Amino acid sequence: MLTLVGVGMICSLTIVVIILLRWGQLPLQGKIPVSTWVFVAILFTSGLDVGLIMFPLTEFPVYDNLEENGEYAFANPLAIEFGFWGFMIWAIYFLTCFYFCALEPKLQFFQITWVKWLNNIVIIGTCAFTAHLLFANLSWYLPALAGDNDFSYIYLAIVGLTILAAVYSSTELKFVKILSISSGGLFFILTISLGTYAMMQPGIDAGDYLNTLPLLTDYFAHLHEFVLPINDYHAFYLFWWFAWSIMIGQFTARFVGNMRTITLFLHMLIWPSISLALWFSVLYLFYTNGIDTSGAINLAMVAVGIVFVLNSLDSLIRLYSDNLNLTVARYGKPRYILLHATLMMSLTTLFGLQFIRIQWVGAIVIGIGFCCAIYLAKSDKRAQLPAADVLMKLKR
Repeated sequence: MLTLVGVGMICSLTIVVIILLRWGQLPLQGKIPVSTWVFVAILFTSGLDVGLIMFPLTEFPVYDNLEENGEYAFANPLAIEFGFWGFMIWAIYFLTCFYFCALEPKLQFFQITWVKWLNNIVIIGTCAFTAHLLFANLSWYLPALAGDNDFSYIYLAIVGLTILAAVYSSTELKFVKILSISSGGLFFILTISLGTYAMMQPGIDAGDYLNTLPLLTDYFAHLHEFVLPINDYHAFYLFWWFAWSIMIGQFTARFVGNMRTITLFLHMLIWPSISLALWFSVLYLFYTNGIDTSGAINLAMVAVGIVFVLNSLDSLIRLYSDNLNLTVARYGKPRYILLHATLMMSLTTLFGLQFIRIQWVGAIVIGIGFCCAIYLAKSDKRAQLPAADVLMKLKR
C-alpha cells in the first residue's frame, strides 16, 4: 500500500507540472461560475473537514515524541502537521478540479458505467468517513459525555443529527453558499478568538505567536520529504486526500469562474495554505505552552467542527445523489432524506467497526486515475479536448 500511494503521488505531481507548462494560460469556467472569493470559500470549506479542527492538538504530542517516532525528526511538529494538510496536498485537488473542468466534459470517462459506479462508491465512502471522524474525536473533546470505553449514546445522537441536517441541507442548492461562507467565517472567528485567548495568558504575547509562524519554513525546506509516505500514518493521510480529491475536483469544477489554469492553481494552493498555517500556529501555541482547552474552548471547536462536517456532507451527498439520480425530484423530500440518512448512518457505523477503511477508498481513486490516463492516451476523443495538439505530442 505504501508503494501504491507513493507512485500515485509522484504521478499526480508530475501531471500537475505538465498541466501548468502546457495549459497554464487556458481559460476555465464551470457550469455554475461564481466570484473568486466565493469560489475560494467553497474550495476551503468543502476541501477540509472536522479533522482540521480536532486532529492537531491530538497529533502534536505524537510528532514531538521522537523517542517513539524518530521518523519525524527532520522537522518540527508544526511543520509536520502543516505538511500532512497543506500546500502540496492541494496540488492534487487542483489536478482533479482542472480535469473535471477542462477535460471531462469532452472525454466523458466518468460516464462509463463501471467508472461511474466506482466514482460514486468513492464519494459515498468518503462522505461516511467524514461523519465517522466526528464520532471518533468527540471523546477527546467532550470527555464528560463519554461512557464505558469512551462510547456514548450522546455521541451517536450528535453524529446522527449532524447527518440528518446535512441530508436536509443537500435538498436545496441555496444551502451551498450559506454553509460555505458561514463555516469559513466561523473558522476565522475561532482562529482569532483562540489566538487572542492564548496571548492573554501569563507570559504569552503577540511576539510568541509571530515567533511560531517561522517554524512553518521547516516544511518548505523539507518539501521532498512529504512526497512519499513517511510511515503508515502519513500513508493514511495521503490515501485520505486521494479519496477526497475526486469529490473536490467534481464539486469545485462547477464553480470555477472564468480564470486561467495558472490562476486556479495559485488560488487552490495559496489561500487554503495560509488559512491552515494561521490556524495550526494558534493551536501549536496552545500545545507548547500547555494551555488548557477544556470547557468552552473544546465546545467551540466541536461546534465549528460540526459545521465543517455539515458543509462537507452536504457537498458529497449532493454530488453522488445527482450522479446516481437519487434526487429530491425523483423521490420527494421525505423519501430522499430517509434514503440518504439511512445510507450515511449505516456506512458511518461500518467505518467505526473498521469493516471499511479510507485507505481502500483512496486506493480505488489511484486506480481510477491510472485507468483515466490510459483511456486519455487511447481515446479517439482527444481531438475534441483543449490543446489537443499537446495531447498528441504527449502520446508520441
